[in-house]
Amino acid sequence: MSEPLHDPVKIGIVSISDRASTGVYEDKGLPALQDWLTRALHNPITFEPRLIPDEQAGISATLIELVDAGCALVLTTGGTGPALRDVTPEATLAVAHKEMPGFGEQMRQISLKFVPTAILSRQVAVVRGQSLIINLPGQPKAIAETLEGLKDADGQQIVPGIFAAVPYCIDLIGGPYLETRDEVCKAFRPKTAIRAPRTA
Repeated sequence: MSEPLHDPVKIGIVSISDRASTGVYEDKGLPALQDWLTRALHNPITFEPRLIPDEQAGISATLIELVDAGCALVLTTGGTGPALRDVTPEATLAVAHKEMPGFGEQMRQISLKFVPTAILSRQVAVVRGQSLIINLPGQPKAIAETLEGLKDADGQQIVPGIFAAVPYCIDLIGGPYLETRDEVCKAFRPKTAIRAPRTA
């Protein structure tokens, strides 16, 4: 039987940290993003990783560069709190063509199940051209929880993760057809948007 064919996708992953970018400590954001996406998607992925400091102009420039390089999805981690050096949301909004506020709202809902300080988080998501850019939390555990959502002991979804909406959003902006592994994160599409599997 032929293997199903999946669209290749280019994904930008950006870890934003003054200290990690200067080697003061090891960056854990990029490995966490790469690991989760590799587990969650059937698609062949080309990653474009970047480790950069908390500089607003530099963050904006990096996001534009990744979108221009053909990344259908760009995920950032770090720099979304209220501290003076936290400028990731400002840098992201500065390059936006459309803001997607539902992503930030849902991320805070998920995080509030764990910590009351989730209300201090300022994560945003935007569309630039045919790319979706999402600011994620800084901690690897929080990254997975935000993307996947919360499940009970039987594996039933209690709170949907944000990634369930990502493939359909990318469909709507003209990107590749992303197909998720249901055991990690089941993508939701209206019936009319579901594509029949293609085989070689």
